[in-house]
This record gives sequence, structure tokens and C-alpha cells, in this order.
Amino acid sequence: MSGRALLMWDDALTGYDFGAGHPMDPVRLALTMGLVRAYGLDRAVEVVAAKPAGDSTLRLVHREDYVAAVRAASADPGAADQAYGLGTLDDPAFAGMHEASALIAGQSVGAAEAVWRGEAAHAVNFAGGLHHAMPGSAAGFCIYNDASLAIARLLELGAERVAYVDVDVHHGDGVQAAFWDDPRVLTVSLHEHPRTLFPGTGWPEETGPSGAAEGGAVNVALPAGTGDAGWLRAFHSVVPELLADFRPQVLVTQHGADTHFEDPLAHLAVSLDAQRAVQVACHDLAHEYAEGRWVALGGGGYAVVDVVPRSWTHLVGVAAHAPVEPESVVPSSWRDEVYARTRQLGPGRMTDGLWPVAWRGWDEGYDPADRLDQAVLAARRAAFPLRGLLP
Repeated sequence: MSGRALLMWDDALTGYDFGAGHPMDPVRLALTMGLVRAYGLDRAVEVVAAKPAGDSTLRLVHREDYVAAVRAASADPGAADQAYGLGTLDDPAFAGMHEASALIAGQSVGAAEAVWRGEAAHAVNFAGGLHHAMPGSAAGFCIYNDASLAIARLLELGAERVAYVDVDVHHGDGVQAAFWDDPRVLTVSLHEHPRTLFPGTGWPEETGPSGAAEGGAVNVALPAGTGDAGWLRAFHSVVPELLADFRPQVLVTQHGADTHFEDPLAHLAVSLDAQRAVQVACHDLAHEYAEGRWVALGGGGYAVVDVVPRSWTHLVGVAAHAPVEPESVVPSSWRDEVYARTRQLGPGRMTDGLWPVAWRGWDEGYDPADRLDQAVLAARRAAFPLRGLLP
């Protein structure tokens, strides 16, 4: 296997644009790529662009009638069919929507193909991670589910065990649904509790159907307000043990930056430094359990200047084996770009000032009065015994 890392990028990815005032502002992608270049990470990875996903690829996950509805709405946004989740407040139709969405999907599928074929050890598509789209409908700012399509392509190529770990603040419901009854795929999602956040799913009891796929879905529903120490404790109390048991051939991870305390659409209190720590952990877990095969995706994130570009630039650096030091000063050229594009002042350093982040392992004791520990234990009790593991 090649040790190189790929960064999937095409300037046309910023065409995924729901319009002025929508939280999913494509400037977050442009600013991320600008920061990657400012740090010279585009020379530490190979920057490549894959073709848009064609209809045969999209149909690995999405229904034919849904793809046709997206095409129709793309050609005439005013005729979008809300029965397919199109033309809603969350997912307004826009001209070229099919093409932009298929391009994002194509990057994730291309990343998966390159990793599986040994052309690269790691591949990043920070424009991807659109994990809410369902086989027959759009949802939560997501038109095509690129994460599911990447996994489906891996299975089509012969993969027998693919693990998907989602640390976005929202439940990875679309990916869980796509592989609910497929024992070849393990989905693990750490997210804010469904009582307090969209999409209202991701309860610990959602563990997969009875039979061969039972225990194939694992959900850690975190209490609102969870900060760095609790978030890292939850991750390390669940994910490594599951991967050690499942032994995936490929690890696919989704790194939504909306867990951050500045994110306007959610209620966790995670720092950039903890996000970087989980990125490093996912990289290390890929090497430990998946022979280094790692596909890393973006996801949510709506603090589009202060948080998203820094978080995903760290992700690219980790994948490139050229990590950006948290205390490093952000290049002034990028801050000039931020001001030119947004009339906002960009952050000055690649840290929130909390590095290194301290946390306690699960083996250091359980506090029955602690809501975070209750959430972790609920997930372990629901899913671990189904996989022959102790809760």
C-alpha cells in the first residue's frame, strides 16, 4: 500500500450553495482550502479531483426516483418536490444542485476507491460527510449521502468489514439507515442527545435488527453541554474497543465541526483542541486496526470562519503525517483572505488554548451520578453484549 495521502478537492465543490442566509455557507470550504494552502499542506498531500458520481453509483444507496427528483429540482428549483425533502427550509432547491451534490459524492467515492486499491493510505474529503440524506429523501442540508456511497462502493469492491465512526454533533442517521441490516458495516455515532437536537434519533437502544446485523449500530447520546473531557472520555470508552473487536478493513470517519462551543446550531461545548485529539485518535486507530486504510470526511460546522477551517486543516495535516502544531500562528495571508471574503477577522492561532486536553479513561472508574458516564454506560449496555463484549 502506498503511504501517501490524498486530498480530494475541486473548486467547483463550493457550488453546493443553498443561498444567502443558509447555515451551510460554502465559504467554509473555500476558507478551509485556503488555510490548507497557507500552511503548505497541499504539498504534503496529493490534491486530486474525482469525477462526479454517476447514476449507477448514486443508485448504490439512493432510489432511482429520488435521483430523478433531484435532477428535476436542479433544472427547475421552483418545481422541487417536497415529498422528497427538496425545496424545504433545510434543503432549498438551487440550480445545479444535482451536479454539485454528485461532485461531492464523487470525491468520497474516489477517496474510498483509492484507499481500497492501495493507491493511498489515507484520503480526506472535507466537503463530504453529508450523513443525513436518506435513500429516498434529502434531509438536514444533505442531498446525496456521500459517506454511505463511499461505504457502498467499498463493499462493491469486495470489502467485508467497514467501520464508520461519526463524531458530528448530529446523529449519523442516514448512514445508520443505509446499513441497518448489513453485518459487513459497523456504524458508531457520538452525538448530542436526540431529546435536544435534530434529527431526534440515535438512542442507545438503536443497535440494529435481530439476526446477523444485531449490534451493528452503536449510539452514544451525549448530554447537552458536554465539554472536552467528557467528549474524549466517551470516544475512548466506546470506539477503540469496538474497532478492536470488529477489525475493519477500512475505517471511514466523519468529522463534523459542529460539536464546537461556538457552533450556533447545537449545544455541546467541545474545543478545537479536542476535535484535533479525536482526529489523531482516528488516524492511530486506522493504523492499529485497519492496516492504515482511512477515509476521513467533513460534515457539519456552522462557525464558518473561526472553527471549520481550522478544524479541517488540522484533519488534513493529521492525514498527511504533517500535523499542524496547535500553538502555531495562523498565516497572515489567510487572515487577509478571510477579511476579503467575509469582512470578519480570522482567528490568530490553531488552538482554543486548551491543548493538550485532559480526560479520564473508562477503566479509571464510573460515576453513577455523572450524566456523561450514564450516557456512555447506556451505549455500552445496549450494544456491547450483542457483540460479545462486556458492558
